[in-house]
Amino acid sequence: MQHKRRGRKFGRTRDQRKAFIKSLISALVLKKRIQTTEARAKEIRPKVERLVTKAKAVSRGETKRALHNRREIMASTSPKIAKILIDDIAPKYHDRHGGYTRIMKTGVRRSDGARLAIIEFV
Repeated sequence: MQHKRRGRKFGRTRDQRKAFIKSLISALVLKKRIQTTEARAKEIRPKVERLVTKAKAVSRGETKRALHNRREIMASTSPKIAKILIDDIAPKYHDRHGGYTRIMKTGVRRSDGARLAIIEFV
């Protein structure tokens, strides 16, 4: 039973899985829209939402937690991705309270039957 178990394993070890999710997040931030499997999109969505919320706090200049949030963003992404999040993406959502991404289901992959989806910023 999967009660109280969070996250998907994707058939990878912990280190591989963390790197894999980090690369998916980086691709989404750089390209603003990626096509991937539904499970991968659902896995990265809350992580991206949290990063955008933290980037909003940094870009607004909330001095109390700004440095802490900036360091958390840098720890979970690369400096280049953090800069894009803080300077480009966060200001677009300054009046929005969550829901920064959208997942659109697109069908199945012919080779293995995996359900595909597009995840993008709203």
